[in-house]
Amino acid sequence: MALVGVDLVEAFDPVPVPAPGLELVQASVVTWTPSRAFDLVTCLHGLHYVGDKLAVLARAASWLTPTGRLVADLDLADVRLADGAPAGRGLAGRLRAAGFRYDPRRRRIACEGRRDVRLPYRYLGADDGAGPNYTGQAGVRSHYEPLD
Repeated sequence: MALVGVDLVEAFDPVPVPAPGLELVQASVVTWTPSRAFDLVTCLHGLHYVGDKLAVLARAASWLTPTGRLVADLDLADVRLADGAPAGRGLAGRLRAAGFRYDPRRRRIACEGRRDVRLPYRYLGADDGAGPNYTGQAGVRSHYEPLD
């Protein structure tokens, strides 16, 4: 069994002795490419701080084994259209069509099995001054343009 942790700023607790099967990587999940597939990919509260949330979800789905599972916290209120309006139901429907399940009460997205995801949105940028999200922590609001 292997455990891989990825952190943009390498904020890992020190590991006192080498731990077999543990790999800690400093990288951006927007550009990082793993060397293997995973049975489980989690991102709990990490997407709050990512600009292109949809690209990260699509990339993470491609990192799964055929029976792997992806689970991430995603607040659709932080995904906006070019005019600032929430992407909301339209995005939720497109995520479902791509094989994701979204639980709006828990603000959690999941999928099972490796997939190549193409979501019909173009990333326009992010607002890191959006203020606190539902967790009370400052987050990043992402802006997209629908391609259809």
